[in-house]
Amino acid sequence: MWEQLGKAIIKFRILLLIILTAATVLFAYWGSKAELGYEFTKAIPTDHPVNIAYQKFKEKYGQDGNLLVVGVQSDRFFDANIFNAYVQLQKELKGITGVVDIISVPGAVNLVKDAASQKLKATKIFEEGSLSQAAIDSSAATFRNLPFYQGLLYNPQTNSYMMGLNMDPSVINSDKRDLAINAIKEKIAGFEKATGLEVKLSGLPYIRTVLAARIANEMRYFLTASIVLSAIILLLFFRSVSSMLLSLGVVIIGVLFSLGTIHILGYKITLLTALIPPLIVVIGIPNCIYFLNKYHTSWQKQAASGREVPVATKKRNAIVDMVSRMGIVTLFCNVAAGIGFAVFALTKSAILKEFGVVAGINIMLLFFISLTLIPIALYFLPPPKEKHTKYLHNPRLNRWLDRLENWSLSHRKLIYIVTTILVVIAAAGTLRLQSNAYMVDDVPKTDKIYTDLKFFEKHFKGVMPLEIVIDTKKKYGVTRNFKNLVKIDSFSQYLASRPEVARPLSLIEGLKFAKQAFYEGDSSNYAMPSEFDLPGLSQYLNMQGGGGDANSFTKLVSRFVDSTKQEARLSVNMADVGTHALPGLLDGIQRRAEELFPKDDYNVSLTGSSIAFLEGGRFIINGLKESIFWAFLLIALCMLYLFKSLRILLCSLIPNVIPLVITAGIMGWMGISLKPSTVLIFSVALGIAIDITIRFLVNYKQELAYHENDPKQTVIQTIHSTGISIIYTSMVLIAGFVIFCFSGFGGTKALGWLTSITLVTATVTNLLLLPALLISFSKKNKK
Repeated sequence: MWEQLGKAIIKFRILLLIILTAATVLFAYWGSKAELGYEFTKAIPTDHPVNIAYQKFKEKYGQDGNLLVVGVQSDRFFDANIFNAYVQLQKELKGITGVVDIISVPGAVNLVKDAASQKLKATKIFEEGSLSQAAIDSSAATFRNLPFYQGLLYNPQTNSYMMGLNMDPSVINSDKRDLAINAIKEKIAGFEKATGLEVKLSGLPYIRTVLAARIANEMRYFLTASIVLSAIILLLFFRSVSSMLLSLGVVIIGVLFSLGTIHILGYKITLLTALIPPLIVVIGIPNCIYFLNKYHTSWQKQAASGREVPVATKKRNAIVDMVSRMGIVTLFCNVAAGIGFAVFALTKSAILKEFGVVAGINIMLLFFISLTLIPIALYFLPPPKEKHTKYLHNPRLNRWLDRLENWSLSHRKLIYIVTTILVVIAAAGTLRLQSNAYMVDDVPKTDKIYTDLKFFEKHFKGVMPLEIVIDTKKKYGVTRNFKNLVKIDSFSQYLASRPEVARPLSLIEGLKFAKQAFYEGDSSNYAMPSEFDLPGLSQYLNMQGGGGDANSFTKLVSRFVDSTKQEARLSVNMADVGTHALPGLLDGIQRRAEELFPKDDYNVSLTGSSIAFLEGGRFIINGLKESIFWAFLLIALCMLYLFKSLRILLCSLIPNVIPLVITAGIMGWMGISLKPSTVLIFSVALGIAIDITIRFLVNYKQELAYHENDPKQTVIQTIHSTGISIIYTSMVLIAGFVIFCFSGFGGTKALGWLTSITLVTATVTNLLLLPALLISFSKKNKK
């Protein structure tokens, strides 16, 4: 079949070339339309309780997580030159497209009792325009007398001040966000230059935008670097510019197909899908090496035979032999690699599913691109010269292959003992593995994104939004039941006592602010009103809503109760605690909530974009773990179908399980957490490393009949016939993944060096342990 296919490819080469060219142009056009995306909620299935609660919250209270925060620290903040510059900064920021509203010290309001209208009026503390030092000092004294703003807009202990920019979701979730964020950074840079103060910038809109831009930059960098590095290695191996360009042509077409696939499926480029184009390069190059290696081997055999055959015929025969020998092998190698990625499509996580679908499809497309383009190109290219096949007889590599042969034949017990010791040590390390992911997990600790986030965690207990909704199950159950107000106050105090959680904003804080205003602004009265205070306050509060001017108290706190006054909302900022600590934190909050609000009478839900993001990270990790199991099972079934032997199946799986165990052990001993980017290592490595095993075992099975079913002689022949191409391929793969070590994302960096270690280990186990197993199992079988 494969021989006939090789002949058909040559026969219909022009037609196939036209079809491939047209498809490449089409996919390149689609690929140019691929967009960036950073939608963390897609990590969670739509029917997941966390996602359902989050979507329900957004429908009622609007999008959360749109706050971009600007922080400064200075004991001279209220000096005229700095404060007026800060006022000007606020004015300039408010004029930027995408900034909906700003809450800051210059825009802070005070509640003042108006006895004539019997309402609380919201008046600005600081007047508009450039202020004198005396005016600033007077207003600053009023501001400091308002506990409502402590921990919200400033920290009096550290002289830190925060400005919150509420961003338009339609801008932040589109390609316009880069313009908005860059404009904000430009205005901030002007403020820094004018005042000499360092400004901190954080918040989900900013973090997502910067990370998305970095994803795009790194994708371009890694794609270029992997292509350049592959070109250099290929040129060193084959000593042929045409072979190098042919291989690069295959992977570049594969990359264009992958980008086009992302667009036509309606996906966006995320932190995961951005890895696919470089992975296509890394996976595609081995296809080219093995095809070219077999072509050169077949050509050399014909040259060594001494028969007088026309060059065109020899070239045709070599191409057909290449397709017939390597077609089935490369197919199963790509199927195994494709399975390693495609199993992600079996998970319920949309972001993993997208990665699995795109990677799986394009790895198989890569096989058809290789099978079509390489034979056709070789048909048109001149035959290889002696210098092009010189690598087949590399003396240094052949000496290493001789050593591998000697160890496999004569030192099998030592190999098994060393392997067992390494596996035991690695297994102990795997017991130390922990799953943990952070919002800014993948950026270095010296990165400004990380340091700025830690600034807000230190001075304001964080900026990650946590939303808590208390449903009293009764209309006006919040505002007309004093006991519920007391319970909410008690719950708020518990939240504020947690070191990871800031003081929550809620109706209670509004009531405390109102009580202070009712008692002529005395800060000692900033406390929960008593049951005796409420009748006197009620005429000022207009708690049942309906009417009132724009400055009414109802307007101020309307965001923290629903229209029926049945639900109370507590809006909290929290630290980026990570997926490992988050469940404990939420369980503690949930237990305290249930103590105050029994389930029979209340519903308390914890939600917000922080929970959705961190829960998504945990969901991805669990999905990846399941994917490894399914990948292992499906690859095992493919191997069983290919070799139809349980003995060979067992021999094939052991050398590929051991590298994964060793990598997990290294992660455990080095304290590297399991997170989406590091769990990905195991599926990637399994899908790629099995490639080496398949090529070795297919050659072993083909050669067995030529050596009278003698396993020792067959192993010797297989080591020498496939060893060089396996070593060359492994070098390309390892070099391709080493590029990821230069990433600015910690997870991508770990993916690079840990996958490289896994592939090095897999190469050793497949060239040393696998031959030893084949000989040992064969001997037992004969007995």
